[in-house]
Amino acid sequence: MILYKDTLPSGKHWSMRMRRGTTLKLVDVTGGANVGMLFYNPDNLLERYNAPDTLKCQHTFKLTKGHCLYSDMGRIFCSIVDDSFGWHDTLCGNSHAKTITKQFGKRDYQNDRNDWHQNGNDALLIEATKYGLNKQDLAANLNLFSKIVPDHEGKLSYPAEQSKAGDFIELRFEMDTLVLFHTCPHPLNPTPEYPNNEVEYQILKSAEVSDDDFCKNSCNENQRGFENNRLYHLGL
Repeated sequence: MILYKDTLPSGKHWSMRMRRGTTLKLVDVTGGANVGMLFYNPDNLLERYNAPDTLKCQHTFKLTKGHCLYSDMGRIFCSIVDDSFGWHDTLCGNSHAKTITKQFGKRDYQNDRNDWHQNGNDALLIEATKYGLNKQDLAANLNLFSKIVPDHEGKLSYPAEQSKAGDFIELRFEMDTLVLFHTCPHPLNPTPEYPNNEVEYQILKSAEVSDDDFCKNSCNENQRGFENNRLYHLGL
């Protein structure tokens, strides 16, 4: 059951509080989208998404179904319960104003209104300031729907095969979470034209987490993460 849904065009940003027991489904409507995303504990904004811990504890370079997204307190913000694309980046960070201007040309809101070229760093910063956060609080972010390939020397590239229209990912929230996100271009996207994509986001009621839950049991560390969440919700 969809509780709420809306769409976000390219170069836009939004934020919201996702409640424990709800799921956020993101759909790449047009194909080739990028969704930069950060998570915070709304009751303690010092607790936020930790990319290194998320990757190393699950022994992965990419994110997909079965992976959990960790805070820097060892708790799980959300679990990826479904994913049609299969590869989401959490290494490359955000685009910035200088790189966007160099790649696509200068456009600002004062002159171009909604057709201006927003960058991912400023987009997340605008949302962060709504909650008393600043640039020091912007941790390494996710880039959903963006596949990154390393070569033998460790150099990263953005391949031509990216998400298709209709690809989706579902994030089941295991604790109340402040979500910041944008639809600005991935920093390694080589396209000469500023992307024109659309992403739909849906809020759904989550199913109960069962003892045989795939995300919970995909590795021992995730079992410990769920136990950390249980203790947190007990107030311990």
